[in-house]
Amino acid sequence: MKRSALNTPLKNARGLGSAKDGTEHWWMQRVTAIALIPLVFAFVVLMIRLAGADYLTAAGIVGNPLVTGVLLLLIVAVFWHLKLGVQVVIEDYVHGPASRLFMMFANTFGCWIGALICILAVLTIAFGG
Repeated sequence: MKRSALNTPLKNARGLGSAKDGTEHWWMQRVTAIALIPLVFAFVVLMIRLAGADYLTAAGIVGNPLVTGVLLLLIVAVFWHLKLGVQVVIEDYVHGPASRLFMMFANTFGCWIGALICILAVLTIAFGG
């Protein structure tokens, strides 16, 4: 009898990940989605309020600590939610291990860079740079 015939389904599944990780990922997607509801609403209200305003007026409003905080929370939630969503698409549809690794890296790197650029832009405006 071959040795591989003695493997149990558990032995074959080891090293393929943990259901706990998938559950956490699923919850984080839901948490960020729920957090985005009021944050996007606040952002839309802000954009309506800033419609037609000049730069100094807009900078003054964005410089308000409450507005700056809401914008920073929005940026973090959007890019975190984006990273999680794109990660699911990559896991489901990219099958080659090298391609999957590259796409996961590109997704994480792109989201970090995008978030950093947006955060720096908001902070630059808020602090009058």
